[in-house]
Amino acid sequence: MLELMLNGKKISIKEGATILDAANAAGVNIPTMCHLKGHSSFTSCMVCVVKEHVSGRLIPSCTAPVANGMIIDTDSTEVHHARKSALDLLLSEHVGDCEAPCRLTCPAHMNIPLMIRQIASGKMTEAIETIKEHISIPAVLGRICPAPCEKGCRRSRFDSSVAICLLKRFVADIDLYSKSPHIPVCGISTGRNVAIVGAGPAGLSAAYYLARCGHQCTIFDDRQEPGGQLRYGVPENILPRQVLDKEVEVLKKLGILFEMKMKVGKDISICELREKFDALVLAPGKKDQYSLLSWLVKTTEKGIVIDAHTHMTSESGVFAGGAVVHEGRLAVRAVGHGRNMAVSIDHFLKKIPVTGVLRRFESRIGKIHEPEIIEFMKESDCSQSIEPSGGATAGFCVDEAVRESKRCMHCDCRKQDDCKLRDLAEKYSASPKHFNVEGRKPFTRVTTHTSVVFESGKCIKCGLCVRITEKAHETYGLTFVGRGFDTFVGIPFNESLGAGLQTTAEECVKQCPTGALAFKNC
Repeated sequence: MLELMLNGKKISIKEGATILDAANAAGVNIPTMCHLKGHSSFTSCMVCVVKEHVSGRLIPSCTAPVANGMIIDTDSTEVHHARKSALDLLLSEHVGDCEAPCRLTCPAHMNIPLMIRQIASGKMTEAIETIKEHISIPAVLGRICPAPCEKGCRRSRFDSSVAICLLKRFVADIDLYSKSPHIPVCGISTGRNVAIVGAGPAGLSAAYYLARCGHQCTIFDDRQEPGGQLRYGVPENILPRQVLDKEVEVLKKLGILFEMKMKVGKDISICELREKFDALVLAPGKKDQYSLLSWLVKTTEKGIVIDAHTHMTSESGVFAGGAVVHEGRLAVRAVGHGRNMAVSIDHFLKKIPVTGVLRRFESRIGKIHEPEIIEFMKESDCSQSIEPSGGATAGFCVDEAVRESKRCMHCDCRKQDDCKLRDLAEKYSASPKHFNVEGRKPFTRVTTHTSVVFESGKCIKCGLCVRITEKAHETYGLTFVGRGFDTFVGIPFNESLGAGLQTTAEECVKQCPTGALAFKNC
């Protein structure tokens, strides 16, 4: 047996073991991307580096054998910096979006691509669940939203954007007018109470997501009916009141209480609300600076001052959102504020650090060149945008919605929630801009397999798929082509992806540490 010091602890390990083996045996996690147990080692990603203090060197733990008397550090600042540099280098030539441009331009950050794929597959129940993860009143927004997401849609480079807003409205209407509209599963009651000032889109949204967390919400508003500007500022012919009423009914079924014709500052004071409730949301819509002075929070001529990420005001436990902090007419932004506030308030009520909505690492391709549009179009229906047969006011029928959804180019990564590169980039604060690489590789998409797609720009040349196909004795398999920086993974003799992955497709997709190899139906 060999002995070494690992993060200050003496470890015994059998001869022939690697440092990674020793760490695993000791329960110490070392990140890897190119290592796979049962296959030969292939040092390429370098994210598994550790510091060996006897020699003073940084070494890859997946291939470095244990030697007697080694002193290994796996978690020092120097090690972290080395791993970050390795990730920076991998990201510098990464060609792929984590999330689609349409989602990134949606103020509510709804998972638009997933909704579209669910509609294309006829999964309307799943689609409404996806929508309501970020948008609490989709039937309303489907009628009034100016659809900033459609301005980000890459399909417009080919012909015209996918009709995202009409698709959202289609699903929302099916659900809202069904016998049993979607009611989310709410958490067990926490016994905590939240007061919400304002029954507009921000207040309604905050209440919806707080109720899902198990918190009791009471909305205060000086109007007769809930909705704010949605009810009193949007014409009936654009937003039928029946639609708004049905959306509000769903909120009431979650146990949300409404105290209407109750003017805060006159019928009840901010101080009283703070005394009676565990947290307070200020979402009264646009207010002048003078009227806000009595609200006991810091304000400017633009409105209430908040932390941009958590929506916390100058007073602990008081949060603000909507037009009172961001002047504008976008209801979808106010709805996004409501959800963001709910996340922060949930943290506050649970007495954990208030960090707001998790910000994930985002890889972005940037400007798309003309030939790349054709690559994106390989899995899309080439038909022109579908116009609703009954006009935009009537919206899509089922067949039209399915056909329109199939125009989506699937710009988002199919493994955005299962990507080691993204996870590690977040952990080590890596950046694709650290190494100033001029230009980038072209985006390509190989679709010549019945169930798998290969996007080579996302490949980090870890060699896992090469080793898997070789060990399984695939007829062609995958291999490294070229030399040096121009090396890439491909199929020998220019064969198809289907020919290369006849028996190992599922295993290769499973082990791929990025979205380079993924299933088409994801």
